[in-house]
Amino acid sequence: MTPTSPAARPGDRRSAEHHPTVFAGARIVDPARDLDAVGSVIVAEGRILAAGPEVLNQGSPEGWEVVDARGKVIVPGLVDMRVFLGEPGHEHRESFASASRAAAAGGVTTLVTMPDTDPVIDDPALVDFVLRRAREEADVRVHPMAALTKGQSGKETTEFGLLSEAGAVAFTDARRSVASSLVMRRALTYARDFGALIVHHVEDPSLAGVGVATEGEFATRMGLPGIPREAETIMLERDMRLVALTRGRYHASQVSTADSVEILAAAKARGLDVTAAVSINHLSLNELDIGTYRSFLKFSPPLRSEDDRQAMIEGLASGVIDIVVSGHDPQDVETKRHPFAEAADGAVGLETLLAAALRLVHDERISWKRMVEALSTKPAERLGLEAGRLTPGSRADLAVIDPGRPWLLDKAELKSRSKNTPFEDAKFAGRVVRTLVGGRTIHSIS
Repeated sequence: MTPTSPAARPGDRRSAEHHPTVFAGARIVDPARDLDAVGSVIVAEGRILAAGPEVLNQGSPEGWEVVDARGKVIVPGLVDMRVFLGEPGHEHRESFASASRAAAAGGVTTLVTMPDTDPVIDDPALVDFVLRRAREEADVRVHPMAALTKGQSGKETTEFGLLSEAGAVAFTDARRSVASSLVMRRALTYARDFGALIVHHVEDPSLAGVGVATEGEFATRMGLPGIPREAETIMLERDMRLVALTRGRYHASQVSTADSVEILAAAKARGLDVTAAVSINHLSLNELDIGTYRSFLKFSPPLRSEDDRQAMIEGLASGVIDIVVSGHDPQDVETKRHPFAEAADGAVGLETLLAAALRLVHDERISWKRMVEALSTKPAERLGLEAGRLTPGSRADLAVIDPGRPWLLDKAELKSRSKNTPFEDAKFAGRVVRTLVGGRTIHSIS
């Protein structure tokens, strides 16, 4: 994030607390410094003054707040790179204020929002509107992506230069794919000249058709129209060819199949500037979890087989998949309480992103350092944001986690305005007990 961005301006809601704070005796995980050690974190004037084992027993001057953080884990605040909001146009589903509260409860300190609002964010004035509203209403940092094509029509690219100057951090058509290879080639070439990042939903719309589940035995038995895995892999393979042709910067917003991991590995081996994310839903759930047509588990891309889920975990552990996102997509009863095939895609996820990810850490499938890197450091680096690290001098955006704390998800207690969680009544181990943005506590539980 640049110094002129809204989160750094005077009068910000996220102004720092006045007194310095010492979090003593915590396990500190900071992938930016390859650090995973017991130590202390000192926060002063909205910045990290020190963080590491070297300050564990140095004490603190009189008047400083000292927090006993023994048994806790302190990580950089999470950076969620795929967040759908209702504002503007559908504030009844989610507003900046409600999303901010949900994010804080989940240790997410930076939201990167999708442009498919009403109206679509395809004009610099609308980017400015999002930034101003976020500055007024949100306690976390908010960065908008702008539309890749005008009106998300897939036909004509937006003004990348003007939108970047207004504050857009990347360009995407959110849940829509650009079917035209020519338009995508032009977008990658145009974006390259501005150093801009293209973020793409990899699903061939003609192959996906009216499908709602992964094509195969399960979808057939359920009587649900299927989407072949090739709808994802064909689009991803095409995009890799176009990135090689244009030398553009590219990010696959979500991948979900084993074949996609192989495609990405090959592209990276060729030196292409590509990254990819996986949603926490596709790391945690498979198609069998749909059970008796649970519409809260209807996603795009759809839930896959257990083999695909395992491939996602392995791809994340190896680094082929770079980033984990919540895919936070609030829907209300009017769009979700329908027969499975007719329900809207998406689920809320800001409050459960970290807790669900910690299941993989507790099972020793993913290390603490790799998970924090995927949830915080990597998305910040990819978008060029000042976030995702606990290095001295960096902004004091952090989460304090009680890693073994058990809790049961009650959807009625969710901070999000919508309640369409796929983890209803789920048991978790590990919870955020305090979240700071710019040194200011915005969430705390005892």
